[in-house]
Amino acid sequence: MQASLQSDGRVRCTVAIEHLGAAVPGRVLLRDAWVTLGRDEFRELVLQVTNSSGSEIPRNFPLRRDGVRLFTRFVKDGKSSVRLGSGTKHVQLLFSNCPPDQLRRFIQTLRIKIKATQEGIRPVTERTRLLSGLPRTFDTVSPVQARDLQQGKVSQTLPDVAATPTKGCEPRKRVRVESVDGNQVTEIQPMKKPLWLKHSKATLTQEQSMVLNAVLRGKNVFFTGSAGTGKSYLLKKIMASLPPNSTYATASTGVAACQIGGTTLHAFAGVGSGKAPLHQCIELAQRSGVRLQWLNCQHLIIDEISMVAGEFFDKLEAVARTVRKCENPFGGIQLIICGDFLQLPPVSKGTEQAKFCFQAKSWWKCIHLNMELTKVQRQTDRDFISLLDAVRQGRCTDEVTKQLTATAAHRVERDGILATQLCTHKDDVELTNAKRLRELSGDSRFFKAVDSDPVLVKTLDVQCPVSSIIELKIGAQVMLTKNLDVSQSLVNGARGVVIGFETEGKGLPKVRFLCGVTTVVGLERWVLKGSAGTHLTRQQVPLKLAWAISIHKSQGMSLDCVEISLARVFECGQAYVALSRARSLAGLRVLDFDPKVVKANSCVLQFYSRLRKEQFLAQASLNSYMIKER
Repeated sequence: MQASLQSDGRVRCTVAIEHLGAAVPGRVLLRDAWVTLGRDEFRELVLQVTNSSGSEIPRNFPLRRDGVRLFTRFVKDGKSSVRLGSGTKHVQLLFSNCPPDQLRRFIQTLRIKIKATQEGIRPVTERTRLLSGLPRTFDTVSPVQARDLQQGKVSQTLPDVAATPTKGCEPRKRVRVESVDGNQVTEIQPMKKPLWLKHSKATLTQEQSMVLNAVLRGKNVFFTGSAGTGKSYLLKKIMASLPPNSTYATASTGVAACQIGGTTLHAFAGVGSGKAPLHQCIELAQRSGVRLQWLNCQHLIIDEISMVAGEFFDKLEAVARTVRKCENPFGGIQLIICGDFLQLPPVSKGTEQAKFCFQAKSWWKCIHLNMELTKVQRQTDRDFISLLDAVRQGRCTDEVTKQLTATAAHRVERDGILATQLCTHKDDVELTNAKRLRELSGDSRFFKAVDSDPVLVKTLDVQCPVSSIIELKIGAQVMLTKNLDVSQSLVNGARGVVIGFETEGKGLPKVRFLCGVTTVVGLERWVLKGSAGTHLTRQQVPLKLAWAISIHKSQGMSLDCVEISLARVFECGQAYVALSRARSLAGLRVLDFDPKVVKANSCVLQFYSRLRKEQFLAQASLNSYMIKER
């Protein structure tokens, strides 16, 4: 099923039609169908279900006064259902494999229209329908108007029906029954008000919208940008706009994959390390479970592409064509690729540097649109943004050197919260955190994760941003590993200090954060995709010790106060990644700065120079394409 743009009153998904309570219950499954909200010849609301191929007669389901029930708890997974009718006979429409954002808007429109319509309209009886002689008609509904909201007296925002409680308990369901002119509308939803409602007004920039529109029109897209330009946010919007069953989210590292709810690219491909000869990789990918993934995949997302070697990309492209028996680039799979080649490069062993993905033989035949996001949203200080851009390009002017050298005198500690040390090697991180925790007085509190499969603890440890066992004490320096409330700056990377523990229940830690919020940090759940479509989950306190963290593990984080020693930098882009984690220059302290550590790969710079020259032409071409589509 291909994703497409449509109005909020229409969605494309899999639909199961169940006739419940009938003498002979029946079920019809349409794997690829359109569901459209419209009005019939009597101006009554109707749901029309049509096979996308048009090979079957459309099925109309009137939304009458005898009751409409909306089940919206799993909208975030692209699933929902509508139950029509009352008494002993009713019909249930089960929607699945629907782009979550489109399904959310559709259900919102449906709910608003049901409440806002029927004002002063008497129900049409079956006798009236039979005797009217009117020709059968169906008109799609108009977009939601202000008068609809006023008449229906409803919120413009559909509740997020899958919010996760802060203390790890499952959301309690409530049944809300509303009546408009006798028309019962029941919605099943959780008790907890979701956190995302507090920041739901965030909108895409023009650049981000262009990328999303290209994806929805089936283009293979690579989008890039400096740190803090909203690449991760855009990626999640793209994922929410594509059919879940045929969309596979992957990343070059386990931690990056976990952040987008996916799996590593190597795990998806099923070819092990990918270092084996091509024919062996093809044999590995032909195994039943792995082959099914390749065949089901219509949209493949790859995050942190800079760490994927070009040789491996070429190998996957050949595997895809062979396994899918399709000679189109990448076997006809739509590619959505994200990352910044001016950040961390592919890991190489020995003296030979691995090729970047854009140096792969198949890159240019696979990618239709290369797009660079330019609006920085993590930092707001224009001088700091300019400094970071210079470092990203490998330029270290006298002014940049002066500014970074001066940060050595910055006092970034506040309210007992110390600066996080960014380290180039993970061994330094583990030693530092363990040593500083031991130096604290008081007893340790241990928090053990609840994993869906205890046998795969090591796999979860690699991919999940939190450990299976977390040891904390009062005074421990910690950081959040998940967004809890963006409106209060409780985001991934937010710094804090443990000031106590609950005296009852699970004894959860109480943390004072640098943003000014003091709160008990409850359990959170991470969901990772395993092999053959399985899911792994970990429930744990979303904290990690923060005296030190590795530069690799800091990708995607925004740190309030950070201390960096760049003396052991060994890769191009590594200094930039470390510096760009800081929210501001005032919250940054650089020790022993040496201009020589600021470097960028010359091949990457040439690639970006070419990309920027072509970007204007690509934008013009895409705008022309969009006008024709209208």
